[in-house]
Amino acid sequence: MIQLQSLSKAFGDRVLLDNVTWQVASRDRVALCGPNGAGKTTLLRMLADLEDVDQGTIVKPVSLTIGYLPQDGVVHAGRALVEEVSLAFAPLLAIKAEMEALEARLGDATIPQAEHDAMLLRYSDLQDRFRAQDGYTMDQRIATVTSGLGFAPDDSTRAVDTFSGGWQMRIALAKLLLGQPNLLLLDEPTNHLDLEARNWLEEYLVGYPHAVILVSHDRYFLDAVVTRIADLSLRTLTDYRGNYSEYLREHQARMERLRARKREQDEEVARIKQFIDRFRYQATKAAQVQSRIKMLAKVVPIDVPPERKRVRFTFPDCAKSGRAVIELRAASKAYDRTRVFRHLDLLVERGDRLALVGPNGAGKSTLMRLLAGVEPPDTGTRIEGHQVVMQYFAQDEAARLDPNLTVYETLAAGSPMHMVPMIRNILGGFLFSGDDVQKKASVLSGGERTRLAVARLLLRSSNTLLLDEPTNHLDLDSKDVLLEALEDFGGTLVLVSHDRYFIDRLATKIVEVGHGAGVVYPGTYEEFRWSKQNRGQGSGVRGQESGVGNRESGIAKGGTRGVSAVASAAQSRDERKRTEAEARRVRRARDAQRARVATLESRIAEREQAIRDLEAQMTAPGFYESHETSRPVVDRHQALMWEVGELLHEWEELHGRRGAEG
Repeated sequence: MIQLQSLSKAFGDRVLLDNVTWQVASRDRVALCGPNGAGKTTLLRMLADLEDVDQGTIVKPVSLTIGYLPQDGVVHAGRALVEEVSLAFAPLLAIKAEMEALEARLGDATIPQAEHDAMLLRYSDLQDRFRAQDGYTMDQRIATVTSGLGFAPDDSTRAVDTFSGGWQMRIALAKLLLGQPNLLLLDEPTNHLDLEARNWLEEYLVGYPHAVILVSHDRYFLDAVVTRIADLSLRTLTDYRGNYSEYLREHQARMERLRARKREQDEEVARIKQFIDRFRYQATKAAQVQSRIKMLAKVVPIDVPPERKRVRFTFPDCAKSGRAVIELRAASKAYDRTRVFRHLDLLVERGDRLALVGPNGAGKSTLMRLLAGVEPPDTGTRIEGHQVVMQYFAQDEAARLDPNLTVYETLAAGSPMHMVPMIRNILGGFLFSGDDVQKKASVLSGGERTRLAVARLLLRSSNTLLLDEPTNHLDLDSKDVLLEALEDFGGTLVLVSHDRYFIDRLATKIVEVGHGAGVVYPGTYEEFRWSKQNRGQGSGVRGQESGVGNRESGIAKGGTRGVSAVASAAQSRDERKRTEAEARRVRRARDAQRARVATLESRIAEREQAIRDLEAQMTAPGFYESHETSRPVVDRHQALMWEVGELLHEWEELHGRRGAEG
């Protein structure tokens, strides 16, 4: 459908693509992957004819239609929402307008019969075209797409000028999806979408009838949508069949093979050079020396991308908090006439890992501010537990950085002395290296400031973390650094994130925010969705609606994965409280135990793999010839063996306990 032929593109001395030939078929779903700055956005812009190529050509069919969604910067004005998104059907609207004009004229009795007959023929032709292009379902398609992307029914008549930047991007996405171009180019399409809208977009793109090329840092989204990965690195495109998880495995194996070939080539080149240097001035070896010089000239160096340093990090130690960490009792909150919460009861206990979910505007950030104590409730109380040391990461955390401090100074300020040696490693994990660490915070881009704010979070001691969208502007590698640190975090965690993969890996409880309430569902996000779907309850709630609090919103029972039913109104209050408290205690213990077993199994697998790697190293010929290099490896092997033994002991105890309880 579209082909790159010997394509090259460079900015100054920086070459992005060098003589690349590549093609996309009509139903392909391709993700562009590669390190930051590799040229993914530039390639999308070249495909969309918004950027010129330096050399080569992009071959497209004459009839090809292309739709491009940039990362940001799209603004709409001058129309109502429904009028703006209807522009995707411009040809259909033109047909409809002509049909309506003909309908008005056909009622005119003064028109001559011949002209009347011609108008009837024209009207019949237009009607057939309108029907063939599904013109009669146009309104239904608009409603489906706008609703899926999170717009409420009463938004349809709202002026597009009044929507914020994130919603402006949703409008642009809605127009693209409705227009159904033959080639859909999406640059970070999920950046401005909440979880429900992301889930809907996943399903829509899986069934999209044409080709899709996208860039995204949402791992779950990539796994759900794409069937092919184009890796943009080393100034070329390398194809991998399958989704993102399969790509990671294949790419890692390919890089290992490439590095092995590079090592072999370097060793061979070193041997040839050694021979040349040794016998260069011996007449009896002149022919052999010349032969090897020619051989060396023919060697094409194998290009290997720099290996990204893997940063593994754990939070600084902190004393445990009391069992009850934060509690909201009968808390209400309103802004002007918009009531966000009414009589909200929520208890966060030590060790909880809560994810707040709900549509944009439902009140997730408001609830985070109430829990953090940044804003007081209008009525009701907030109670903070004993010895709670809290860190609150707000959505606008990047704006709170001191603009006069350098990147390094920002992390050093407020960090414990024993964590200072870790600063360089943490900065590397968040893409700050070399001279970048001496940049002032004031000159950083929005994405760089967000990455710096997240890096600062990891260096400060706390036992309670409240994180509101910490993954915005993070690339996939930086997300992994944060994710692994949070998985090892032993304290209490409350987070808001639109990244499904992030929530699935961390959350053991889900709090659904909306209708003025926060309803707790024990279990993972997948179990929460299963429970909602099996009870037939929608969750498209807009935060602007007023509703009832937790006391008035029942939690229905949804099978073995569901949550406990709220006791009937006739049940005595004291008995109900005792029953619910006991059920919560049992669920918490079971969830915590299950989560700990999963964490232990993951750690054991990692450590055992590390042991196997070290043993392969230790059995290599000549390993013990240098005591200086072999001693650290042997010590590391012994330490890992002890660690695995301790982990296995804890795992056996937990499994024995689960068997006794089960």
